[in-house]
Amino acid sequence: MIEIIIIAIAVLIVAVLIYAATLPSNFQIKRSVTIKASPDRLFPLINDLHNMQTWSAWETVDPAMKRSYSGEASGKGVKYAWEGNREIGQGSMEITESIPPVKVALKLDFIKPFKGQSTVEFTLEPTGDNTVVTQTMQGTNEYIAKLMCLLFFNQDKMIGGKFDQGLANLKTIAEE
Repeated sequence: MIEIIIIAIAVLIVAVLIYAATLPSNFQIKRSVTIKASPDRLFPLINDLHNMQTWSAWETVDPAMKRSYSGEASGKGVKYAWEGNREIGQGSMEITESIPPVKVALKLDFIKPFKGQSTVEFTLEPTGDNTVVTQTMQGTNEYIAKLMCLLFFNQDKMIGGKFDQGLANLKTIAEE
């Protein structure tokens, strides 16, 4: 009887491992918010990584996190690096594209807890007196990340939830 249970558990583990390998490697997480402000009002809040500290939900995860900046004050080439607790990890971001007042693209390099690269793009689309701000993250999950997402957390919910919080904070600041 114990042998049957052990075999059943082994088959289940192998099935989970195989299923994780079949999950898509590429991911995309996208959130939008409508803000009663012009793109000209919003763009500097996104294009200047110092300003991003005032609204990004990631900044509140570890208030003691170490931050450093390099490059110009804003725009293409600006770099921001962080090192924090286990939840926030360590990494850096760089603005790779800055098109006033419609788009800011960033390259993210994660070092800890897992190595990885992603891109984040902010687009600003005017609609009357409002602007629709869309934040999109794209990247690739290696096998271990696919397994972690399958077993322990929902990547879209976890990261998308932070995007929702950050965009809500951006809305509050921009509409003041």
